[in-house]
Amino acid sequence: MKQLHNIGLRILATFAASGLAAIGAGAVLGIPAWKAALMAGLLGVAFVVEGLSRAFLDDGKLSVTEINNVFNAVDKKAKKNPVD
Repeated sequence: MKQLHNIGLRILATFAASGLAAIGAGAVLGIPAWKAALMAGLLGVAFVVEGLSRAFLDDGKLSVTEINNVFNAVDKKAKKNPVD
């Protein structure tokens, strides 16, 4: 249960980090801030859910290492492609 809580909080953090990063880019393109944040946040969450699903499919379990690897991949992806 503790692991599920941790994953949930980290997914929320992914949504916030991805969404907030896109607000500036959306403003430049004339997209309302809420739409840009929503789309970017949902894409970030989708990336995480896909990664967790693939890790779970592998052996039917999610280890702490697998979970960390998925979330670290999102963070590294964001650092490689800064919105600014």
